[in-house]
Parts: sequence; structure tokens; C-alpha cells
Amino acid sequence: MNRSKLIRKLSYLGMVGALVLIGVGNALAEGGTVAEVYGHVMLDMGYQTGQSDPDWFDVMRPTKLPSFENEYGQDGRFFSGVRQSRFGIKTDTATDMGQLKTIFEFELFGTGVDAGQTTFRLRHAYGELGKFGAGQTWSPFMDIGVFPNTLEYWGPNGMVFFRNVQLRWMPIQGDTHMTIALERPGASGHPGEYQNGIEANEVQARFSVPDLSAEYHLGTGFGYIELAGILRQIQWDDLEDNDEDYSGTATGWGLNLSTNINTGEKGTIRGQLVVGEGIANYMNDATYDVAAVATTDPAKPVEGKALPVLGAVLFYDINWSPRWTSSLGYSMMDIDNVAGQDESEFSKGHYAILNLLYHPLPNVLMGLEGQYGKRENFEDGFTSDDFRIQFSAKYNFSTKIGG
Repeated sequence: MNRSKLIRKLSYLGMVGALVLIGVGNALAEGGTVAEVYGHVMLDMGYQTGQSDPDWFDVMRPTKLPSFENEYGQDGRFFSGVRQSRFGIKTDTATDMGQLKTIFEFELFGTGVDAGQTTFRLRHAYGELGKFGAGQTWSPFMDIGVFPNTLEYWGPNGMVFFRNVQLRWMPIQGDTHMTIALERPGASGHPGEYQNGIEANEVQARFSVPDLSAEYHLGTGFGYIELAGILRQIQWDDLEDNDEDYSGTATGWGLNLSTNINTGEKGTIRGQLVVGEGIANYMNDATYDVAAVATTDPAKPVEGKALPVLGAVLFYDINWSPRWTSSLGYSMMDIDNVAGQDESEFSKGHYAILNLLYHPLPNVLMGLEGQYGKRENFEDGFTSDDFRIQFSAKYNFSTKIGG
């Protein structure tokens, strides 16, 4: 590890420690505040029969499976880590304006420039007072209740899953609730065979308005039904002054229908169906929001198209007994690619899991899980799949202070 990275990590750790002390101190000082310190330590250990991008060695992501034969070397690899370990602080304070709630939470699963590393990663930095909230937390376009009780970290590939910076209004609260939010925009584009022209014209993305998302969650006697939607504008500018114009805009939209159906004490059915265009960065395992397509106009040879997306999730969490549970199910992600994208571009992914989990104590979990993933390319006919066996041990902790 180089010195600058070490300093950055130590600074981050110091910041976290300071926030912990501040949070606990405020809880003790405020008679009406309750602070909860919580988290878990977790070991993941398993064997991969196939191969995948080494930066994602301990998760099942169909987009990270090989796009051609032996892209990541030979099949068969052992993996282990503690990257799912987590730490957080929540506070809850009664005020004249309603409940003041905050959450600060991080884990050790590196992504982005830290992909593949065991390092600090912010999950939630969010607060709300009464019907208004601000910070980073779950997007209203997603439904965290759909996430099944699995050991695999990344989760169903066809699920909407995104923690985003946002300002939200919650006009209806409770078992039945409604949320409307302005979210930080962002998107990715695929130039395909038009890469050289786009680079030569120095095309640059620009987001002039926030994403608009909303959800309506209807509580029922059997669980709930939720409908969520999102509307977004994606822009890009041609910075070169020449005869060809590569600038443009695309509109992204999505609808997400999800549910939990309780089957008494036996378990819960979790399902979701999402459709839309230009919403890949809100999906749990997708690729690009926009792709370049050719036009017949010589002055504007390329335009961007928001890629259509279809995602589905269906899982059943089963309670065999107070100490033994299972989760089994399937998820799918399908992207409608366009002419001009690479023949080996990701088009469709499949994800399936079956596990057996043991709960010797309320705060302890151990289990064994089988995981299957498959990738289908756009046009070259290549497919790749992977099967994994994973063992995990999870130890939860939680304590409340103040009140």
C-alpha cells in the first residue's frame, strides 16, 4: 500500500472515530435522544468453478463473467474475505417538529477505484426531520424489502438497487407511505463503433437537472405492494467546433412494481418487475444507460439512445424452524442493445441461489449457499456461466445508549 493511500485510509478511520464519539456524546447529553451502535463482522469463504473479473472475486455478477473464452484465465478459484463487515450509528430524537432521525453507516466492500479491496465504503449518511429527509440513503425508486436472505453480497442482478444523494419529502408515513425525491443525477454511455468520432469531438456528459423519483407503498394484511417511478434527463455536449455535432439528450424513465407476500410463519415471497429506459445505473447489475447509434444526417452522424431495460426478481425466504432457514429464487436482467454496440457486449444475465442457514443464537448466522450466474452476449452468440459454493459466518452486535 502506498503512503498516500495509507494516509487517506487512516484519515477516514479518524473521521469515523470522531463521528462515533460525537454521536455517542450527543446521545448521552440529550435526554430525549436514543443512539444505537450496531453492525456485524462477517466471513465469506468459497469456491468458484468458473471465472470472473478478479475485482469482483467474491460476488456473483453476470456482467462480470467472461465475454469471450478464458477472458480471466482458467476456471476454478478459492476466495475468502471479510468485506461484508459493517458498522453504523443511528439516532432518534423527539422534537416539537417531529422525530429527528440520523444514520451514518459504512462497510468494508470496496467499489469504483477501490474495486476488489477491503476498504471503507460509505453506505448511508442521512437524516430526516418529520416529513423531510436529506443525505445519502436508499433511492425511493428501489425497494430494499425485495432483497432476499442470501449470503452472496451483491444480490439479484435484476433488482433496482441504489443508494443515492437526495432531498426527499414524505407526505404519507407509516405502514402505507409515500416518498418523492430529487436525486443526484449520473449515467454512463457506450460509444461502440463510434468511439473515435466521439473522442475526437471531446464529447462530455452534463446533468443540468436532478433525477425525480417517487414511491407509493401500500401496506396490506399479507405484506405490501409498492409502485415506484423515476424520470431523468441525460445530456452530452460536443466541445469541438466543427461541421459535425455529437451533442444530444436522452430521457430516462422507469417503473418498478414490487411486493412482499407473507406466508404465515413459514416465510416470505419477495418479487419485483422493473421496466424502463436509461436507468442502468439504478439497477443492481447492468451496464450502460445510453448507447450511440448512427443517423442519416451528415451534420449529426451519431445520436444517443436510452437503452431499454427489463429486470425481474422472485425469491422465497423459508423458515424451517426458529434456527434453520433457507432462501431460494431467480433473477434476470435483459438489456435491449442497439446496432453499433460491440458484438460481445453484455445483453442478458441470469442469477439463481439456494442456501441453508443456521441461527444458533439470535445474533449469529452460519450457512452454506449455492450460487449460479450466466451471461449472454449481444450478437456473437457467446455465453458464459459460473457456479459457486459459499460458506459464511456472521456475528451481529447492537447496543443502545441514552433515552
